[in-house]
Amino acid sequence: MEKAIRCLPRQNNPDLIVGLDRADDAGVYKLNSELAIVQTVDYITAIVDDPYTFGMVAAANSLSDIYAMGSKPVTAMNIIAFPVDTMDMSVMTQVLSGSLAKLNEAGVTLVGGHSVKDSELKYGLSITGIVHPDKVITKSTARAGDRLILTKPLGAGILTTALKAGMLSEETKARLNEQMVRLNNKAAAAMIDTEVSACTDITGFGLLGHACEMAENSKVAIEIFAGKVPIIPETLEFARMGLIPEGMYANQEFRVDMVKDGETDEDLLSVLYDPQTSGGLFISVPAEKAEALLASIRRGGDREAAIVGQVVDKPEGQIILV
Repeated sequence: MEKAIRCLPRQNNPDLIVGLDRADDAGVYKLNSELAIVQTVDYITAIVDDPYTFGMVAAANSLSDIYAMGSKPVTAMNIIAFPVDTMDMSVMTQVLSGSLAKLNEAGVTLVGGHSVKDSELKYGLSITGIVHPDKVITKSTARAGDRLILTKPLGAGILTTALKAGMLSEETKARLNEQMVRLNNKAAAAMIDTEVSACTDITGFGLLGHACEMAENSKVAIEIFAGKVPIIPETLEFARMGLIPEGMYANQEFRVDMVKDGETDEDLLSVLYDPQTSGGLFISVPAEKAEALLASIRRGGDREAAIVGQVVDKPEGQIILV
């Protein structure tokens, strides 16, 4: 899909700050010298059993792109595909109610939406944020010497696969749900106060896929400290059992030529490619500011945030696992 989008002819507009010319988390359009709007849209299939929780997860997931750009989300519109012939309408109400709870937490106003009849439940939102045109944070400006902070542990894709197989413990299920419904707003606020170099959020392409985008766009190389990446308990155990989502294999196939994995354990490598839902922020920050930012992020509630890598000059566009 990304290749198809990149084949579209480019529109020349001097007020378009971030558009289709490079892969980023949201589009940014300057309204005037003091204000730009940040726009994104995302939706997902139901990855948890409880519809209210699913609505919260989907909302947190959609908001994440706005936070990654250093923007304040202000309005939202629902997008829902619903199997009206096989599912009670009360399920839709619960999904939308869960989402609204997260929007209220984020201080975002719901202004409308659109629904369609479908054979499978899908839900997400279109979010609009605001930011000063000179303070947009992208994934294209990581600098050699920066440290890399990941704010949430990995494992959502593997664990939701185990959930569907009925193999997830109640403790891990609760841990996973808590992480996926947790907003990235406090980590983003700490990031904005620190004046970081670059940021992206970790979602469907996994940590390594999104790190590849940052390295590619910034024309740098990224070293990932594989043993220091935080992982939700039980994730590696299920990876060893082969409970791997299809998206992991697609991520690995697409980026294998960019990733130098050395002697990384195969199961750990699967986790690093694992597609996340409502994952954490991946922040590139000057080395001298990294520890202070990490402490601030942890105080904000992302207690397992960690420094997981660093940015180096070469080999440009490569990810090196160390």
